[in-house]
Amino acid sequence: MPEISRDEVAHLADLARIDLSEAELDHLAPQLSVILESVASIAGVAGDDVPPTSHAIPLTNVFREDVVVPGLSAAEALSGAPAQEQQRFAVPRILGDEQ
Repeated sequence: MPEISRDEVAHLADLARIDLSEAELDHLAPQLSVILESVASIAGVAGDDVPPTSHAIPLTNVFREDVVVPGLSAAEALSGAPAQEQQRFAVPRILGDEQ
């Protein structure tokens, strides 16, 4: 069982710049030992014969065929615009001269 001492907790807290009281150090040391033990038990389960996976079942993405289709011409795109200028959509200015 991996044990973590009170001094190691104090050192970790100092590295993380966390100010812990004496009572908090006494309280956290056993809890961190339990966490380390849990991680060690999980690390022992996966052997070399078990491939690493991110999901329990295999997943595949479903993509549609990428088919090139003709798009709108500039005139068609601008045909519904309330205002246009130099073959572009004209929109009201939202920034003042401060930019």
